[in-house]
Amino acid sequence: MKKFNIRKVLDGLTATSSSSSAAAQPGAPRENDAVQETLQSEHFQLCKTVRHGFPYQPSSMAFDPVQKILAVGTQTGALRLFGRAGVECYCQHESGAAVIQLQFLINEGALVSALADDSIHLWNLRQKIPAILHSLKFNRERITYCHLPFQSKWLYIGTERGNIHIVNVESFTLSGYVIMWNKAIELSTKTHPGPVVHISDNPMDEGKLLIGFECGVVVLWDLKSKKADYRYNYDEAIHSVAWHHEGKQFVCSHSDGTLTTWNVRAPAKPAQIITPHGKQPKDGKKPEPCKPILKVEYKTTRAGDPFMVLSGGLSYDTLGRRACLTVMHGKSTAVLEMDYPIVDFLTLCETPYPNDFQEPYAVVVLLEKDLVVIDLGQIGYPIFETPYPLTIHESPVTCCEYFADCPAELIPALYSIGSRQKRQGYSKKEWPISGGNWGQGTQSYPEIIITGHADGSIKFWDASALMLQVLYKLKTAKVFERARSKEEKPSTDIVEEDPFAIQTLSWCPESRMLCVAGVSAHVIVYRFSKQEITTEVVQLLEVRMQSEFSEVDSPDPGGEQTPTLPTPGAPPSPQETEVPTQPSTGNSSSDGPRDNIPCLQVRSSPLKQSPGYQVELVIQLVWVSGEPPQQITSLAINSSYGLVVFGNSNGLAVVDYLQKTLLLNMGTSELYSPSDPYQRQPRSPRKARQPSGALCDSNDGSNTSEDRCKSPTSDAKDNSFTRSRSSSVTSIERESREAISSFHFCESYPRKTDSVVGPGVLVGTTQGSVMMVALSLPPGGDQRQQQPVGISSCGTLVRLKGGILTMAMLDSTGTLLPPSYEPWYDPNASDEEKEKSRRRRPASPPSSQEGQDSQFAVLCSEKQAKVVAMPSQTCIYKHNITETSFVLRADVVQMAGANFIACFCANGHIMTLSLPSLRPLLDVNYLPLTDMRIARTFCFSNLGQALYLTSPTEIQRITYSQETCDNLQEMLSELFTPVETPEAPNRGFFKGLFGGGAQSLDREDLFGETTAGKASRSLAQHIPGPGSMEGMKGAASGVVGELARARVALDERGQKLGELEERTAAMMASAESFSKHAHDMMLKYKDKKWYQL
Repeated sequence: MKKFNIRKVLDGLTATSSSSSAAAQPGAPRENDAVQETLQSEHFQLCKTVRHGFPYQPSSMAFDPVQKILAVGTQTGALRLFGRAGVECYCQHESGAAVIQLQFLINEGALVSALADDSIHLWNLRQKIPAILHSLKFNRERITYCHLPFQSKWLYIGTERGNIHIVNVESFTLSGYVIMWNKAIELSTKTHPGPVVHISDNPMDEGKLLIGFECGVVVLWDLKSKKADYRYNYDEAIHSVAWHHEGKQFVCSHSDGTLTTWNVRAPAKPAQIITPHGKQPKDGKKPEPCKPILKVEYKTTRAGDPFMVLSGGLSYDTLGRRACLTVMHGKSTAVLEMDYPIVDFLTLCETPYPNDFQEPYAVVVLLEKDLVVIDLGQIGYPIFETPYPLTIHESPVTCCEYFADCPAELIPALYSIGSRQKRQGYSKKEWPISGGNWGQGTQSYPEIIITGHADGSIKFWDASALMLQVLYKLKTAKVFERARSKEEKPSTDIVEEDPFAIQTLSWCPESRMLCVAGVSAHVIVYRFSKQEITTEVVQLLEVRMQSEFSEVDSPDPGGEQTPTLPTPGAPPSPQETEVPTQPSTGNSSSDGPRDNIPCLQVRSSPLKQSPGYQVELVIQLVWVSGEPPQQITSLAINSSYGLVVFGNSNGLAVVDYLQKTLLLNMGTSELYSPSDPYQRQPRSPRKARQPSGALCDSNDGSNTSEDRCKSPTSDAKDNSFTRSRSSSVTSIERESREAISSFHFCESYPRKTDSVVGPGVLVGTTQGSVMMVALSLPPGGDQRQQQPVGISSCGTLVRLKGGILTMAMLDSTGTLLPPSYEPWYDPNASDEEKEKSRRRRPASPPSSQEGQDSQFAVLCSEKQAKVVAMPSQTCIYKHNITETSFVLRADVVQMAGANFIACFCANGHIMTLSLPSLRPLLDVNYLPLTDMRIARTFCFSNLGQALYLTSPTEIQRITYSQETCDNLQEMLSELFTPVETPEAPNRGFFKGLFGGGAQSLDREDLFGETTAGKASRSLAQHIPGPGSMEGMKGAASGVVGELARARVALDERGQKLGELEERTAAMMASAESFSKHAHDMMLKYKDKKWYQL
């Protein structure tokens, strides 16, 4: 994770990027020597692809029981739709206002959203990227509640003033029919009833509307006669209302934790009052009041007791208790504790018809930071295993890396070990939110995302084919002892919280080697194994990285500060034993300043390591004379060389993780001199900075702190994790301190005079210098384990404006030369198996002919990019990326068989530059604003892919590839699938004969313009949806056509019911006639004897 200064990031936000053309430098190749570049501007286009993770700050939820699609709205106006695993969709309301309610047009492929800015919107879900068809903005009234009856086109909208308006969802126009609050309540009532908190129609009679007002009044309104049939009064505020499916009873939840059950025809008093969580006093008094019951749902079953599900209502003496969902079924009451506060819940039922037995089978609970689905059909109410990647934020994400086009065997390997980590005890049933279909994308290459977290965990995700699925989780904190209480917290901590947080990571997909750096100045090297092992002693190496500014006061630089190479001698003995149980001297302030002690204590007990990533070595930076170790700013690992290199604001260190030895520990300014780096001399980093080697731009004055553009990596001490700490370094010295910002292992020409390539490390600093460090590796096999690795500094290669962000090597044809690697082998397998899978690193590139360059070094900083020919070290191309802003992230990536530089700028621009000539190919102002999270997590990958954390809980993936943009429609999943609406419940013969079945209502006749008249024009403003009219008409015709078909079907059903009623009436008339004749006959013969007949 890079280090950032928020002031500097904000300075760059308002700036605009400028792309000056790439200038060919002296010594640039002639036309006939130039590398053929195939990438053109038309290969690039920027668009969002998919958003993963939990919807940030959710506010509302809805479910389509036929399509089986779940919709979640958020406080920032986002809409997330979920179907089966892999079917996800994200869309956004332009206003950004909170979504207060969602209503599906069930099985119509449409959704109505109501926002806090008093607008309602109709979304068409029949296209892969949903779009708004209509919007209606209320001007004079605030929307508080919406209700859309099943198979109706009339939407009821309740307001803060207590009125109810009716909207036609086909045309999105208001009806002239309005239910005014003063008509609904009793005339004798002197106070306003408050906002409308509930609207629903009687399940058995569409002509009767139940209206709940906040004050506790409920009104049953007759739509035809336009008057209240019944009014139900209770002296506690209402939060929600739920019907029994037969329409004879309803339940209200109240602010004092009570549930009142009312018989429709008995408004005088509730049929029942219960306080589910109230303690019942023995003397028969009212139970103590509880917290409000925020929502209640009442669901019936054919074969047993009804379910009552509610949120809230706990007693006030349960302070500190987590939020609970209560499920009451018969005489049993289950209280289900949740990890986070409940935002909303929905009970999923078998039927979409409100007048049928509901048969509930699951409850979807939307929490502030999670989504839980409870199985009502199994004992103990187990939860379903969620198939969506909703746990990205389980611990806050602190760093992120993206690898497209990985080795094919990696995902199966990670999945096989990760599957053993899964929790047990989930419901055995299929995930109930199962709508939609996967996209038919052609992209089949493997993609992996790695996230590092604040608790020290690392998660590997399969990101192939626009999906996201967690593969494997690694807990790095297991390596350390944990403080059991706050009192035990070691005073050596350099951060107040999250001491294990991941700062940056380096991963080699081919060898599967992983190296992570944490905020407590620690580095851990991991190997991948399929076998479980127990490590008796965790291998530990403590490194003393001295502050350059304090060396005047401390003449003895410490034992490990003096490397023993290149003169072959006995290497310094690393501290490989476990950390001493008694900390080193100087631990407590009474003994003087802290010295030679690390920030964290490595565990001393044996460590059981499951299959997967296993600790190979822990490296810790220690306190030096009361100075805390500086956090690590850059890190790289190379499996072919067996080396880890890391740097901070004090310098860099090279560690041989095979021999577990420290090879080099050098101050940044020492790297500038190609002389023997081991003769330490007093120096001032400001003066001793005349770099040697060919420079293109040595006098640009970029190292004066006054006119340097403020950039996130130039001040390595400013960081979201850094807390105030005691330091003797003055602020001026701290600002001028140069940190290591980038590393790149390569096989190149370390010196100008070299004619043969050799292994080395390119080192980039926050002040724009690029240095080369040459490596001398012993032969492989046993000799590699015993002979020391030689290291020598080769001085400065080139200088750029701004801190160095990324470096790469190209061969003479412009092909990328990736760092060499060793293929993966299982470190715990037998020696024979190891030898079979181990091969030497890839062959070195051809050596250079005398006087001829055969490689290009690609270097990109916060300000500019340069291409330097090797070994002559002449700068052949230079491009100033931005003058007034700075680059936050740059990567050398590959697409369409060619390489280029991709940059993300602080002013929101995304740019690409061709290689090696640095021609600008793309420049799009993508993010007008940025924040620390985006700056910290933005990363590019191969094949035109990139991602960043758009919120603390969500990953946004984007593409800058024209081909991917063109194929996006195919790749995206479909939300709407044609499904038959279930048949309406059979009313039964006797209900048809004697009445009591569902009563239908001709809403068209009642709410249409001919009867109800026109609504006030000033009340609401109609806004057509975005996009072309043709597209809108096409989309609308789908939804409206379906509505029309549904209405025809409804009319046909009504007609058939009418015919049935006529036949029934005829039968009844016939029966009555028969009865009359029988009665007459009886009277006629009543007094006659049988023999008189």
